[in-house]
Amino acid sequence: MSTSSIHADKAIAVGSSSAQQGAVKPDERARAEGALKRFLGRPESASLAGVVLVFVVFGLAAGDSGMFNLDGVVNWMQVAAYLGLIAVGACMLMIAGEFDLSIGSMIGFAGMMVAIPTVYFHWPFWLAVLFAFAGSMALGWLNGYLVIKTRLPSFIVTLAFMFILRGLTLALSIMFANRTIVSGVGDLAAHDWLGSLLFTGNLGGGLFDWVASQGWIATADNGRPLVAGIPKVIAWWAVLALGASFVLARTRFGNWIFAVGGDANAAKNVGVPVRRVKMALFVFTAFCACLFAVLQVADVGSAAADRGLQKEFEAIIAAVIGGALLTGGYGSVVGACFGALIFGVVQIGITYTNLNSDWFRVFLGVMLLVAVLFNNYVRRRVTEAR
Repeated sequence: MSTSSIHADKAIAVGSSSAQQGAVKPDERARAEGALKRFLGRPESASLAGVVLVFVVFGLAAGDSGMFNLDGVVNWMQVAAYLGLIAVGACMLMIAGEFDLSIGSMIGFAGMMVAIPTVYFHWPFWLAVLFAFAGSMALGWLNGYLVIKTRLPSFIVTLAFMFILRGLTLALSIMFANRTIVSGVGDLAAHDWLGSLLFTGNLGGGLFDWVASQGWIATADNGRPLVAGIPKVIAWWAVLALGASFVLARTRFGNWIFAVGGDANAAKNVGVPVRRVKMALFVFTAFCACLFAVLQVADVGSAAADRGLQKEFEAIIAAVIGGALLTGGYGSVVGACFGALIFGVVQIGITYTNLNSDWFRVFLGVMLLVAVLFNNYVRRRVTEAR
């Protein structure tokens, strides 16, 4: 047999062997998931689907009512932004396996920490704002310290602070103003360098004036645009959400947050500073609540004892709709922002329809139940996949 024949036989043998190997059925464990399954595995999948559904519903029910005009969009975006600020903090804390039920009361208390020194002690607005942030974050640290030191559930500790702060807010407002509202802050904030720079007014006013002069957006009788710019609360929400998303997805601290929420004891055994992570998140949640309060006081011009009422529950609902599990270790800041957006669209959208606004609470309850059921399904699916 010639050398070429021998090489040909070997090539045929190798080809047959390769063909047989190629015919072997691939391991099911290496099977690629479909796009739909990958989407459903994302924490924010339910909230994104909810956003689409809400836009479709209100597009059909109120599409010609002005809800989706520029001024209407700014209205519901502003509502969503306020809730989004505290939903970001609540979501990150929930991913770490903890709750803060004092967020709403912190909003009212922080508002008084800004208004009372400014109006009655004649502090500069910027100094009152720094005082409010320092006091709020100190209370957040105290919340975290008590939760860690006593090993009591954060639900119980922060529930106590919810009543303490609400009572202090009411007592202080009556003590100084003899009523539950402290007004007169708006002008002081507008003329303060820090207030005018960060908390009052709008962004992009010149751009909106130019766009209005081109006839691209609606204007008032004097020729000025109906929307003077982007409210600063929306800009704050965007910055806070982007920063928190980056921390969760791209930093070691973000990995620590997921690890602490998944199994705190296991995380501690591999060197994760569990106590430091939890206390930092309680402080961050208090910061978000104070930011909400400062922006609201600067915008409305007053502080009130009932500000932030039930906002703690709305923030938690937004986080749950966004995919955060009540047991911790799983969630998405982007999803929480989608949850806040759903709130804003529905709360303002109902006013553009003939529906009674009382149905808003019914909608929130239904959305919470659906989100919990969906998240429970996702958790079982993830656990079984492991």
